[in-house]
Amino acid sequence: MTLIKSISGIRGTIGGNPGDNLTPIDAVKFTAAYGTWLKDYSKKEKLTVVIGRDARLSGEMIQNLVVSTLVGLGIDVVDLDLSTTPTVEIAVPLEKADGGIILTASHNPKQWNALKLLNEKGEFLDAEQGAKILKIAEDEDFAFSEVDDLGSILKNDSYIDIHIDEVLNLSLVDADVIRKSKFKVVVDGVNSTGGIAIPKLLQEIGVEVVKLYCQPTGHFPHNPEPLKEHLEDICKLVVEEEADFGIVVDPDVDRLAFIDNTGEMFGEEYTLVACADYVLGKTKGNTVSNLSSSRALRDVTQKHGGTYEAAAVGEVNVVTKMKANEAIIGGEGNGGIIYPESHYGRDALVGTALFLMLMSERGGTVAELRASYPAYFMSKKKIQLTPELDVDGILKAMAEKYKDEEISTIDGVKIDFPDNWVHLRKSNTEPIIRIYTEAGSQQAADELADRIIGEIKTVAGI
Repeated sequence: MTLIKSISGIRGTIGGNPGDNLTPIDAVKFTAAYGTWLKDYSKKEKLTVVIGRDARLSGEMIQNLVVSTLVGLGIDVVDLDLSTTPTVEIAVPLEKADGGIILTASHNPKQWNALKLLNEKGEFLDAEQGAKILKIAEDEDFAFSEVDDLGSILKNDSYIDIHIDEVLNLSLVDADVIRKSKFKVVVDGVNSTGGIAIPKLLQEIGVEVVKLYCQPTGHFPHNPEPLKEHLEDICKLVVEEEADFGIVVDPDVDRLAFIDNTGEMFGEEYTLVACADYVLGKTKGNTVSNLSSSRALRDVTQKHGGTYEAAAVGEVNVVTKMKANEAIIGGEGNGGIIYPESHYGRDALVGTALFLMLMSERGGTVAELRASYPAYFMSKKKIQLTPELDVDGILKAMAEKYKDEEISTIDGVKIDFPDNWVHLRKSNTEPIIRIYTEAGSQQAADELADRIIGEIKTVAGI
């Protein structure tokens, strides 16, 4: 059982002992720390925080704890209840709120939950802000309000509809163009809130929807990370239904993956590539993704005359680099689309709309679209951490071993070889070292990953 405290929030497994897992005591403590920090940060007399959650089994319990804690601090709450991460992000500025908390462990299995913390812009906190909250929680340096000063709760379940309206009002989205294409799409909502939001969006723009696992029960029918090995059911159903493609999201709907018309993965790395291809074809500009993302985005950006830059892994790092680089689209290779015209957050609804526009205008099949992009293949593997492993020492040793190659150490160690690359880093969300590789074939990517894992084990003596 695990509790991970990071600058972006607190994530852990439900049950067990306080301090070791995400127990009710931990949920209250870190919510109180966030609320206490927000009071000092905003300097306002009365604060409002937006709360929303995915459908996981512990969600309602954690939601009740978080809402009550904020009320106890004298903070008003706008409670969206079942929602999505990007929906909460757009709700914060629309409500003129001072912050937001999203209750989701994203792609983690059902025993996990988390508190993701937002600022008044609906964006994730920076490192300095996150560190202050962790210190407040450690010191338990918070005071609750007296009875006459308690916060209030306003329930608002309309924000998924508001979010859809915001997407359809984007300048590069034309619902009439999409309607004329008469798409048929299979949606795997992994029995969370994507099963509400994505079909609603599609039906609004005349797409025929075949639902798979779209009941928000929180009982995930497969591992909720949208990777090929977890998606046999939708790959089969796309073919059986003769659908144009399939859509898969994670439980909080900030990651987006497509299945092509033949039942094969489009590749979550290519979600961002395709959306960027459409946007850059309409508007000249720059792009950003993280160090673990495909080179294909760089290639497509340069094709359109733009500049590509890589950021450290983590949404807040990508957003910071996007603002500095004036990027018009960016995100992460895990299927996370960040489109600033909408908001600075990964958004599967925005990504879906942009992809539908691309397919509507370009024509052909999704398989043909994928074949038109540079052919890169990725391997994503991991090594489980144990207390005796010196991760920093391992990464330093690997950087030294390959010092004659192009090396980046802004986030773990990335080694760029002429024809492939490997990125090694300690995960922010799980007790693992991630090993990402990319090469010109799947076999080459897998072989590079296995070779590097072997070298890490030799260095670590395991």
